[in-house]
Amino acid sequence: MDGDREAGFGSPVDPEQRRPLRTDLTPIVEAVRAADADAFVAVGDRFDDDLRYLTRVVGPEREYALVVVPGDGGSDADRAVLCVPPPFREQAEREFVAGARSRRDGDGEFHDGVAREVRIEGADDHAGERAAAVVRDLLGGADDQTLLVPASIPHDAAVYLERAGNELASTDAVATARARKTDAEIDRLRRVQRAAVAGMARAETVLAESEVVEAGPAETGDADHRHPLRWDGTPLTTERLRRVVNATLAAHGVRDAGDTAIGVGPSAADRHYVGDDPIRPGRTVLIAISPRGPDGYRGELTRTFVVDGDGGWGRRAYLAVESARDVALDGIEPGVPAKTVHGEAAAELGAYGFDPNAGEGEAGFTHDAGHGVGVSRREPPSLSGAAELRPGQVVAVGPGVYDPGIGGVRLGDLVAVTEDGCELLAEYPLGIVPRERGG
Repeated sequence: MDGDREAGFGSPVDPEQRRPLRTDLTPIVEAVRAADADAFVAVGDRFDDDLRYLTRVVGPEREYALVVVPGDGGSDADRAVLCVPPPFREQAEREFVAGARSRRDGDGEFHDGVAREVRIEGADDHAGERAAAVVRDLLGGADDQTLLVPASIPHDAAVYLERAGNELASTDAVATARARKTDAEIDRLRRVQRAAVAGMARAETVLAESEVVEAGPAETGDADHRHPLRWDGTPLTTERLRRVVNATLAAHGVRDAGDTAIGVGPSAADRHYVGDDPIRPGRTVLIAISPRGPDGYRGELTRTFVVDGDGGWGRRAYLAVESARDVALDGIEPGVPAKTVHGEAAAELGAYGFDPNAGEGEAGFTHDAGHGVGVSRREPPSLSGAAELRPGQVVAVGPGVYDPGIGGVRLGDLVAVTEDGCELLAEYPLGIVPRERGG
């Protein structure tokens, strides 16, 4: 599993040394109180990252629900009820209830003081209908309740809650809580990022080992017409290289999650390219690896290589992006507005002659300099936003420049904001010319 081996370096990790992964529900309770609301309700399926974060349960494909109700400040404790189909009861009891107990001195108290329980949905119950029944039960059958819900709550669930006489109010409390990671969360992010390092090392090694087939006297040397690289006796393509990367990720206990993107030449200007192109000498090869670990946390690592390049556009773009990456990393520290980091990276690219404000499909810098990463591949904070960076936030920093007719260059790393700057969660060498890397 993820973390059983430090990816790419072979040193074992004792799973017993991992910090327990728990969600503190008190920010949700406090958000309900601050809004003068009565409860919080979230509804979603196993692909809902908010629910996975709040419950630590990889739930069913059908929708299920979480209800959080503050206590009265006296004898009634804050409570959280998870409603799941019967086959998921044991899992929910283990991960949502037992996993949240502190177990210090054998007391078995919930680590955040929010009492948890699991209730079972009937076969014909809709999750929204079941959540409404739990709200009614926990609040003593009172009418006209105000419920805080994530903006992403499914429409049909919202209808059931409103039909039960509740008023819904949207909240960003979950997104705010997710933005700042605990030490346990950073542990998981660091481990999955090390697996990404192993995948990148394997990809770079394959490129370094590949054979350049020289053009014959009647053939042009233009990069568009050069023979594809050959690896292990056959032509190398982006799909073939992607499969090699994904096999390495699997060997290190993480899933590629369909998010290993490899583009070459013009397709490298498509930041999410997953097609199948021949990899030719002289073209930029952009490799973006974003695996998911067993606990749901994501990695993000991006590098760009050129095999047998001529030192033209690709080299100039690489120098610009490397400098912008350094500027962005140097600018990350608590209290700095996120958009300042983006602005400094963009200005650096502009100093190298690349349009720092290019639109999608144009030549230049076409996206933000980075974004938050957690149980979602992309979550707050955005490095183009106005909010100040805070310790515990984890950000994928990845400036890049693109020319749809030539290629793309991006260099991306995952960093945690610390009290006095930032920490690379896993290091990977820079360099446009691929080298063989030990695994």
